[in-house]
Amino acid sequence: MLRASHLPPLATPALSVLRYSALISSQVHFFSPSNLRKVSSFSPSLSFLPQTLKPSVPPLPSPFGLKRLTPMADFPSPKASASFSAESGSSSGREILVQHLLVKEDDVKLLLDLQQRIFGGEDLSDLAVEYSICPSKDEGGMLGWVRKGQMVPEFEEAAFGAPLNKVVRCKTQFGWHLVQVLSEREESILKDIQPEELHAKIQDPSFVDEAQLIDVREPDEVAQASLPGFEVLPLRQFGCWGPEITSKFDPQKDTYVLCHHGMRSLQVAKWLQTQGFRKVFNVAGGIHAYALKADQTIPTY
Repeated sequence: MLRASHLPPLATPALSVLRYSALISSQVHFFSPSNLRKVSSFSPSLSFLPQTLKPSVPPLPSPFGLKRLTPMADFPSPKASASFSAESGSSSGREILVQHLLVKEDDVKLLLDLQQRIFGGEDLSDLAVEYSICPSKDEGGMLGWVRKGQMVPEFEEAAFGAPLNKVVRCKTQFGWHLVQVLSEREESILKDIQPEELHAKIQDPSFVDEAQLIDVREPDEVAQASLPGFEVLPLRQFGCWGPEITSKFDPQKDTYVLCHHGMRSLQVAKWLQTQGFRKVFNVAGGIHAYALKADQTIPTY
């Protein structure tokens, strides 16, 4: 199983702070390497989701305990000029790249002062490093790419209603937030693929050539059972291959992730989404289910 020590936190500690105490129960946590940059989004260990989001993991300062991964090449610079606005916009099918600054509920004077400083031209990310009480302060307040359903309602409403680069203010159970949306994109896809369906696809030579196949099991496991075409990226070596994932693989191509029983691969699949991969498929039940349902010549272990 994945451990926080093996993976880096997914998109940002900030998200951690916003989530209720338990992140979305059905989701797995993200990870993220210690040398990540602001715009990355990954959260480690079986707690892949950002806490700034919902309940499932205790909401608090150490959102993920780990650090993040390198940002996607297409990520915009977090340095964006800010202005204040109360306008709202549509959020259907969108993912947004968010950064924020959090202060205590009773620090209204500080909140207003920071808001004025941002209005005067200072960068929210710089102020977050100095004043935010959210774990994401170490990343300049960067929460990474998020979609609806991941954040507490008040924060979600403010973030998804904010025009690009406009700084908006909202209050949650964690305190007062100054929120800035840096970019937006069409929501990515993450779904399970059944062993039988994957087996049928593998019979087509063009599938193995065109799809991106990733096996996150350890070398000793792969030695016992493997599938053709899968590149082995051991989860325990995440610190080595994680920061270079977008240079090794094309985020625009269909990507399939495999492990023993489908749990580690789900963690990685969720993380790949935060790194900009548009269509990610998790092999349901892992290679164990594949051996039982699709190809009995594959050994089980």
